[in-house]
Amino acid sequence: MIRVNHSGKLEMALVAENKVVSARLLCKSPGILAGLPFANAIFNELNLTVHWQYPEGKSLNPNPTQLVGDVMGRARNVLLAERVVINVLSQCSGVATQERRVRALVEQVGWKGKIAGTRKTTPGFQMVEKYGLVVGEVSGHRYDLSHMIMIKDNHIVISGSVSAAVNAVRRARDIASKVLTECRNLEEAQEAARLGVDVIMLDNFDKEDLEIAARILKKSYPDILIEASGGVTVDTVADYAKNFVDIISLSQLFYGNPVDFSMKVVP
Repeated sequence: MIRVNHSGKLEMALVAENKVVSARLLCKSPGILAGLPFANAIFNELNLTVHWQYPEGKSLNPNPTQLVGDVMGRARNVLLAERVVINVLSQCSGVATQERRVRALVEQVGWKGKIAGTRKTTPGFQMVEKYGLVVGEVSGHRYDLSHMIMIKDNHIVISGSVSAAVNAVRRARDIASKVLTECRNLEEAQEAARLGVDVIMLDNFDKEDLEIAARILKKSYPDILIEASGGVTVDTVADYAKNFVDIISLSQLFYGNPVDFSMKVVP
C-alpha cells in the first residue's frame, strides 16, 4: 500500500497554506510509461488535478526531457506528492521497460513462449511492480503462493519427496488451483510429470541440460508447461529460449532499471 505523508513540516513552513501552483511532470530517460493509476490515487488523495500527455504504455524518448503530465493544486500538496509519485512512476515504468527489452531479445531468436516475473519483488512495491509487468504485456505468473500452488525445493525436502509434496497439496488445494513444481533435476521433473502437475519449473538448469530435459518431458507429457527459471538474466535470457520451453521467468525484470522522472513547479 502506498502511503502519503500529510504532515510535511518543511512544506508547511515554506509555502502559504492556500497558494495554488502548477507543476510539470517530466521524463528524463527513455522508457515505457507505467503506473498512472497509482499516481492518480496519490493526486486524488491530495486534491490535485493532473492532465496526462500520453496513455499508459507509451514509449518515451526524452531529448533531454519530455513532458508527461501537468499537475495543479495547493502548493503544499504538490510538494507532498512529488517524491511519492516520482518513485512509483520510476519503478513501475522501469519494470515495463525492462520487460519490453527482454521480450525483444527472445523474439529475435524466434521464441514464441511467455516471459514471466517472479515473486522476488521490492518489499512494499509488489503491486506496483506486478502492474508494471501488465503494462509491459508480460505474465505476472504468480502474484503470491495463493494464486498458484507452487511446490518449491524446500517443500520437497520437508515432505521427503516430490510425490509426498504433490499428494499433500492435492489433499489441501482449491480444486481450481493449478500446481507448479520446482524441480532440481530431470528425475524430479519426470516424477512430477507422472503425478500430473500443471507446470514444471526446471530450476537452475544450464542451457544444454534445459533443452534436453524439456524435450524429454514434452515427448511424454505434451500438455505440461515447462518453465525455465533460476540464474536467468537480461543478458542470458535468449540462451534459455529453447524449443519445448513454454515460460522463462526472471527476477531481474524488477531490478536496476528505473526510468528517471522529475516534477518542476512552474514559476
